[in-house]
Amino acid sequence: MGQQLPLQLESAPVPPPGRFPVPEKVHDFATSLALSNAYADAPWWLDIYRRAFPSLVSAVSVRDDGWAQRGGIDRVLTLACGRTYTVDEKVRTNDWPDILLEQWSDEGRRSPGWVQKPLACDFIAYAFAPSRKCYLLPVVPLQRAWRQRGRQWIREYGQRRAKNPDYVSASVPVPIETLMPAMVDAMLVRS
Repeated sequence: MGQQLPLQLESAPVPPPGRFPVPEKVHDFATSLALSNAYADAPWWLDIYRRAFPSLVSAVSVRDDGWAQRGGIDRVLTLACGRTYTVDEKVRTNDWPDILLEQWSDEGRRSPGWVQKPLACDFIAYAFAPSRKCYLLPVVPLQRAWRQRGRQWIREYGQRRAKNPDYVSASVPVPIETLMPAMVDAMLVRS
């Protein structure tokens, strides 16, 4: 198995057993926001959305702070029939075999992360920049899968913490091969 290279914006590296701890990196919000805005303008997003939605007529980026941004809406997609979908875009700067599910946006204050807080968006578009591979994750089955299996995933895969100047966020790296069947299973609702 090859060694994973560090992310440009690491979530929280975990040293292999018996190794010295990795120096703690403090994230800078302004730098992260600039990187996010740069990726929002990436031309490959439109290619991805056209492939996913063949009748796409517009893909409008939502950048201004407000209820939409706070509800997880980064882009509004409109189809030829008039139907709209809202998308929260997540980009990782390296290709990884997992989806990093944000459990706590501020762990100390117990502010829920995007996998467990109410979102206004229909999909999480989770992209890996180098390969331009994107998983279009429907929010309802994703969050239901988290409610059903989140504790188990924390035990099995651990948490990654990202230290910021005033808070720490915590995420769980769930392997893609584990997450996808769990979402399918979460779509089955029994009375």
